[in-house]
Amino acid sequence: MGNTRSSGGLSTAQQAAKFLGVSALAGAVMAGLALPAVGALGLAAKGTVEEFDGIPANLKTPPLSQRTTILDAKGGEIAKVYSRDRTIVKLKDVSPYMRQAIVAIEDARFYQHGAVDLKGVLRAVNTNAQEGGVSQGASTLTQQYVKNVFVEEAGNDKEKVAQATRQSIGRKIKELKYAIKVEKELGKKRILENYLNITFFGQQAYGIEAASQRYFSKSAKDLNLEQSAMLAGLVQSPSRYDPINAPETAKERRNTVLRRMAEVKDITPAQAAAAQKKPLGLKVSMPRSGCITAVQGAGFFCDYVREILLNDPTFGKTAEARAKRWNQGGLTIRTTLDPQAQESVQKSIKSHVYQSDSVATAVTLVEPGTGKVLGMGQSRPYGFGENETQINLSADKAMGGSNYGFQVGSTFKPITAAAAIEQGKKPYQRYSSPYKMKYPSPVTTCKGTWRNDEGATVENENESEVGPYAMKEATAKSVNTYFVQLISDIGVCPVTQMADRMGVERADGEEHNQVPSLTLGSEGFSPLTMANAYATFANRGVYCSPVFIESITGPNGKALKVPQSKCSRAMSEKTADTINTLLRGVVEDGTGKQAGLKNRPSAGKTGTTDERRAAWFVGYTPNLAGAVWVGGPGAKGVTMENISIGGVFHDKVYGADTPGPIWKDAMSGALEGKPAPNFESVSIKDPNQHKSDDDKKRNDRKPSNDGGDKGDNGDKGGQENPWPDISLPSDLIGGGNGNGGNGNGNGGRHWPR
Repeated sequence: MGNTRSSGGLSTAQQAAKFLGVSALAGAVMAGLALPAVGALGLAAKGTVEEFDGIPANLKTPPLSQRTTILDAKGGEIAKVYSRDRTIVKLKDVSPYMRQAIVAIEDARFYQHGAVDLKGVLRAVNTNAQEGGVSQGASTLTQQYVKNVFVEEAGNDKEKVAQATRQSIGRKIKELKYAIKVEKELGKKRILENYLNITFFGQQAYGIEAASQRYFSKSAKDLNLEQSAMLAGLVQSPSRYDPINAPETAKERRNTVLRRMAEVKDITPAQAAAAQKKPLGLKVSMPRSGCITAVQGAGFFCDYVREILLNDPTFGKTAEARAKRWNQGGLTIRTTLDPQAQESVQKSIKSHVYQSDSVATAVTLVEPGTGKVLGMGQSRPYGFGENETQINLSADKAMGGSNYGFQVGSTFKPITAAAAIEQGKKPYQRYSSPYKMKYPSPVTTCKGTWRNDEGATVENENESEVGPYAMKEATAKSVNTYFVQLISDIGVCPVTQMADRMGVERADGEEHNQVPSLTLGSEGFSPLTMANAYATFANRGVYCSPVFIESITGPNGKALKVPQSKCSRAMSEKTADTINTLLRGVVEDGTGKQAGLKNRPSAGKTGTTDERRAAWFVGYTPNLAGAVWVGGPGAKGVTMENISIGGVFHDKVYGADTPGPIWKDAMSGALEGKPAPNFESVSIKDPNQHKSDDDKKRNDRKPSNDGGDKGDNGDKGGQENPWPDISLPSDLIGGGNGNGGNGNGNGGRHWPR
């Protein structure tokens, strides 16, 4: 607006003065409102008028921050979160008593004057001039509303809030100009509505609806006379007149409002007297904000949703823009959380791991094909007390999880197997798989060659685990030396590339280490990552990124854009079906037998790390995948030997005996009443082995020149000794070294088994 003048030649300040029926000088004085007289300040009217005219005319009113409601997939409320607890309501939805009370005590002439109350201003100017300071104000509801807009715009920035409330000439002049503009554009009813919605009433309650719920547990439209008077009295000083902490002072203030309402003839003296005798009648609903209040144990799921809104570019190009949107709130967020699955997760956790245990567990369930996270829970609740935490044990570091995640042990082996099969290896690929061996060297990686210069060794869990093994048995028994030989054979790079395609990223955000021990689960990942990776197997090789949000409705009722799951093929269907067949063997007759589900096909893998600091079971059905981790939640972890977990003593914790049953119970409840589809099975037997079996029947104990299987990389030629504990003459045993995978052994004899 600047210093523009109307056709009548009046500046904006002069128009304001004329609007109020006073001179330009008086208008400038009124701009000062609760300030010392102009003479006392030594200000010229001209300077004040120029300052007034230099203020932009349009008041920028930021959206009022409101509470955000987070819902589960069925529409049930998980939690309410807010920077400022506020629910905006229309003026018609506010009790008439409340409307009368706030006007009577704060601005009795609200409907008679313009943006500024001239009589009040002159009274304040006179008083302040006599006292030589600022002792009395004369702000109208309109001016108070404008000041509250400044405060709202400042948000949680203490310096900006101080500027917005500082008693200064500049702020008062600015406030006056905007008040005049607001008065002309909005009108009295809209100003009163806005004022009631923006004003702070104490106890974290912003706006009349939140205040009514806080102190009386009722809607603003249902407030009676004495309740309205009490709330109206809070505005002047919410802390001083706080009815919870200073009930007597609050009652005195309420009675002052009632007397004022009688004086301005909103109520009769008899009504005022009767209301003054009544108690405050509080029915307090203390503020419950944030994910700490989430139901169904979904505090960490709720927190993950918050992290998405603060980090995903979908909700703003900059971190500042995303934080502003979150703090403004007013959102209704429907999530993917399935109440049945979440209840099952929490029930399983509670029955197997105690909050007071030295170790913790975390469980995440994901739907294959959609990436929807259906359940997420842990034994250490969201909170600040003993054995509570704010760390989401199911998430990566960037999304509120632990700094490094947790080593996943043998649950990484199926990723190596998938990479190997994609590279052309067969599921009947055999390796010598001794109990203990040095890491093969050299091994190719994405960055060159890895060499075992230090002579590092690897061994199996039990001394009885001695090969040779094919992939099925090695997977079922979780044979370390087999998978070290496998990754060394194909190289590390195909494995890390497969991991990347399956969304298996380290919890700390760093790149994968290009070392063969990767196949043994030496790196740290989150339960969410592992559950979603195994969902790729269940989805026949198609990876879908995890999603937590179904939809968001903004404060205006319009739908907002939300992140969508991105799906891409990580491996062929045949490879995925092969892995599914291998991992079905784990739960049918392998290390994960304790986790097998009743009456529905399932697959999975156990995992235990060095010193038993972490134990895992990650498994799935065709329509649900889940990961369970058990371990010490701290940086040092806990050695899980001779330990009690959930009231059960363990001399040694295995992936099968603790995470396995947790997974089984969580999955069983989540899938109750749901379809039980089958996997697509494939044959993982060596086709040449069938031929060999036929030959055995026809040529029992007859010599053979069988030189081994083609494509078996020539590890063995001829027939191995069927009784390895019995020493047989070498001419009766198949003749050793094959030739470059052509299986050209030196001959030998088939022996019946």
